[in-house]
Amino acid sequence: MATLNLSNATKSFGNKPILTEASLTLETGEILGIFGRNGSGKSTLLKMMFGTLQSDSIKMDINSCLFSPSENIKKEKIAYLPQHPFLPKNVRVRDIIPMYFSSEEKQDAVFYDPGISKITVKKAGELSLGELKYFEIILIGNLNHPFLMLDEPFSMLEPFHKESIKQFLIQLKNKKGIIITDHYYEDVLSITTKNIILKDGKSEIIHSKEELIKMEYLSKNSL
Repeated sequence: MATLNLSNATKSFGNKPILTEASLTLETGEILGIFGRNGSGKSTLLKMMFGTLQSDSIKMDINSCLFSPSENIKKEKIAYLPQHPFLPKNVRVRDIIPMYFSSEEKQDAVFYDPGISKITVKKAGELSLGELKYFEIILIGNLNHPFLMLDEPFSMLEPFHKESIKQFLIQLKNKKGIIITDHYYEDVLSITTKNIILKDGKSEIIHSKEELIKMEYLSKNSL
């Protein structure tokens, strides 16, 4: 088991503070949901943790061993799925897989996945939004990183692809710690084991949909 601790995460853009006191703890075997309104810093926090956005301050450790976001990509601790597509559009699915995995075992795990095997001859740019998102998540999920962050994995997807992604993540959490942020809160809550909300630059633990309403993330009509 591995434990990721994040504390003292702060970020301002100009004179506007976005994050002032964000923290979280995640163990392998857990799925953490991060909620917050637009502009609350959800994507900003994930990018800071991954190392593609400079933080004002941040402290991270895994099993009490400190490491910086700038070391993350090299040390393969936290994998990250951004909101927007990142795969080369003109390359076929079957040719993208070896770009990520050198071992045949890993390649086969992706290639013969039931949702992937039927699209391997298509180019990434020919996939539907649901097919593409599922492929991206299968790729990232099969990397060796103990922790995985997903930014809006359910956005604009049809129910079939949402359910396929959920089932994969539920199985994946047996060996990884997963962070999800998405405005499709029902989908997130259906698979998370713990949740936090970002509000006024700070992170707070959330236990229920009712608390999301109390924190004014959801309206009272959501019940």
